[in-house]
Amino acid sequence: MTPETEGLLTALREARRLLLITTRDATDAQLAERSTVSQLTLGGILNHLTRGERVWTHILTDTTGRTPDGMWDMSQYRCPEGATVAGLRAAYEEAARATDEAAATARPDAEARLPETPWEPGVVRHWTVRRILLHLLQETAQHTGHADIVREASDGANSTALR
Repeated sequence: MTPETEGLLTALREARRLLLITTRDATDAQLAERSTVSQLTLGGILNHLTRGERVWTHILTDTTGRTPDGMWDMSQYRCPEGATVAGLRAAYEEAARATDEAAATARPDAEARLPETPWEPGVVRHWTVRRILLHLLQETAQHTGHADIVREASDGANSTALR
């Protein structure tokens, strides 16, 4: 692993850690609770970020540009029916480990072919591993902030109070 990749993964792991702190000791009932005017829930955030990790791992490891199954499924933003805190956290940690393993073996400037998007059919794009990791970091940090607000509105806890 290059020092650059190690640095990017260290920052990404820290953002993930804060998300897991925010969801620690939440109840299963809180996963689907809308505690703000937003549609966001703790379970929906965990589900979305887990899906994101899986999609980007697929992109890092599949050189064909094939679209991952369910990539455009909007249900990824909702808490799955019957989900548990332990189950969603475990799925997220497993997806994150797979991303880390895929990124660790790639050069930061190596390019990965992105799947075609429904809004630009036929357009082929490539992102570097560096850009993918930076995107994952940004997405994780943004949604960790959302999770903090959702959790604090629910029971007063947040990543600072839970540390």
